[in-house]
Amino acid sequence: MSGEKKLRTAAVILAAGSGKRMGSNTKKQYMLIAGKPIIYYPLKTFQESFVDEIVLVVSPGDIAYCKKEIVERYGFSKVRHIVEGGKERYHSVAIGLDHINSCEFVFIHDGARPVVTKDILERALCCVREFKACVVGMPVKDTIKIADKEGFIASTPDRKLVWTIQTPQVFSLPLIKEAYHSLMQKEKALLKEGLSVTDDAMVVETLTGHPVRLVYGSYENIKITTPEDIQIAENFLFPAK
Repeated sequence: MSGEKKLRTAAVILAAGSGKRMGSNTKKQYMLIAGKPIIYYPLKTFQESFVDEIVLVVSPGDIAYCKKEIVERYGFSKVRHIVEGGKERYHSVAIGLDHINSCEFVFIHDGARPVVTKDILERALCCVREFKACVVGMPVKDTIKIADKEGFIASTPDRKLVWTIQTPQVFSLPLIKEAYHSLMQKEKALLKEGLSVTDDAMVVETLTGHPVRLVYGSYENIKITTPEDIQIAENFLFPAK
């Protein structure tokens, strides 16, 4: 991207999950891969990228620990704020966004995706510059079935049109702030209507109507959810020679 105007970018990295499905007393973001906590790996990628600043959103009570044992220990100088998250993921995103004011684009990334790469960030930046909103993902490999309430197949979508969605999800700052401000104001009514907020793209789509572009991530950009995912991620991060 040489010759292009340098635009300021920020990242909200979410590390406030409890990781209940991991079956461990240690929160999954602090579980180890090759001797380092899972959250170390996405922070390292963003630290070494073009991103100018990072807001790290952590579980209640974890600010001091993350400051000393993660940010200071590993020299993540781009982490400008460490803040406590909220009850739901979207609350944590909203809190993180409140600490960002002077950039053009915001990357929102789950700290439980340690295999994110600088190439993925570069592709997402190129995309968001053009479309103002994009999400990283990959086309599905399997045939997908939509079930009805009784557990029977209701329909089969065209596999070529179905993607699994990952993070980062990237937006212009005014757009994502508008979307989350609206969500927070209408939260009770939307929840009463049955809206389930599962990602940031959904917030933008639902609250602003702005289209969100898909951009290729990687099949290796997995989310750590269960214990076996740790070994899979380690294999991706440190492939056997």
